[in-house]
Amino acid sequence: MKIIHYCQHVLGLGHFFRTLEICRALSDHNVTLVTGGAEVDARLPDHVREIRLPGLMMDSGFRQMFSTEAGQSVDMVKERRRGILRRIFEQEQPDLFIVELYPFGRKAFRFELDPILADIRSHELPPCRVVCSLRDILVEKKDTDAWEKRVLSILNRHFDALLIHADPALLSLDRTFSRMSDIAVPVAYTGFVTPEPPPDARRALRLRLGLRDDTPLVVASAGGGKVGAPLLKAVAEAFPRMGNGARLQIFTGPFMADDDVAALARSAGDGIHVARFTPDFLSWLAAADLSVSMAGYNTCMNLMAAAVPSLVWPFARNREQRLRAEHLSRFGGLRLLRDAELEPSRLCDLMAHSLDRNERPAPRIDLNGAAHTAEWLETWMAGGAEKAF
Repeated sequence: MKIIHYCQHVLGLGHFFRTLEICRALSDHNVTLVTGGAEVDARLPDHVREIRLPGLMMDSGFRQMFSTEAGQSVDMVKERRRGILRRIFEQEQPDLFIVELYPFGRKAFRFELDPILADIRSHELPPCRVVCSLRDILVEKKDTDAWEKRVLSILNRHFDALLIHADPALLSLDRTFSRMSDIAVPVAYTGFVTPEPPPDARRALRLRLGLRDDTPLVVASAGGGKVGAPLLKAVAEAFPRMGNGARLQIFTGPFMADDDVAALARSAGDGIHVARFTPDFLSWLAAADLSVSMAGYNTCMNLMAAAVPSLVWPFARNREQRLRAEHLSRFGGLRLLRDAELEPSRLCDLMAHSLDRNERPAPRIDLNGAAHTAEWLETWMAGGAEKAF
């Protein structure tokens, strides 16, 4: 089966890596991953080929789109992207088109998606099935009624199925989308999408770092890095007060501003280490005794997969991260941080308490969403009955 999987990340890395994990699970197929944000240094499976559209991103306030192409305006980039995307479809002639998030989000990219979807339905392009790939929680909109009406119009007209990468035992989509009963295409919950830590990851990484079994390892991270600098700076200030011989590893994320990365780098030494990114993040979490992080989808599911004690600081601009973290906290081992608790002495106490308590999450949710997605799509495309997980 030939598959085109479209994913546009605009601020962080979560959408990209969740999509990549699904692509990885589609290992028996020829997958073209079409991306359009800033370049991400990621290992691709042999069956996946990435085509990068000229880059478009959003500022941290989601107010303005900007081009990552030197000397290219947003309008110039949009025109190039429309042409490239259409040529991809004409050349590949896929059996399946998977669209990440749209039409529930990424309205700013309808300039290139709507023409493709319309031409598939009108047979201007070779026919293929179209599936929306969606996370667990949708961000709130100013005019909810108009947004839900627009989503339903596009979904029911141009899509053939909706896959929700969540476990309804924890969170169902009707929590943030009220008109589920008006969706006319098949809907399936796949479970949450996350990789698992490699076998023996904790022992292997701690051995590589030269850490004794009783030496605490704290991992602090901020996803893509665009909005996490205050958290990481607070951790870097709080950590030296612990005085317990621990090691702190900070991952800033590739999109953190250079000035913020430089400020964190100046705190390095005395057990503090700073890097922008690691492809082995799951191994670090498995080796850690405490994680301090944001609360995005991928990070939270990584925390559950690694079963690491966690302090999370949800992104405050919308409800998504807080709502997810509040539901996950029922499994133990994960505590939400309030803004006031980023004060270094208070954060130091909370980190020390979490290390002493060593309560690990025991999630009773499905974390095998990538494999379930591949299985559902294969059965559905072959004309079999739709499977519920």
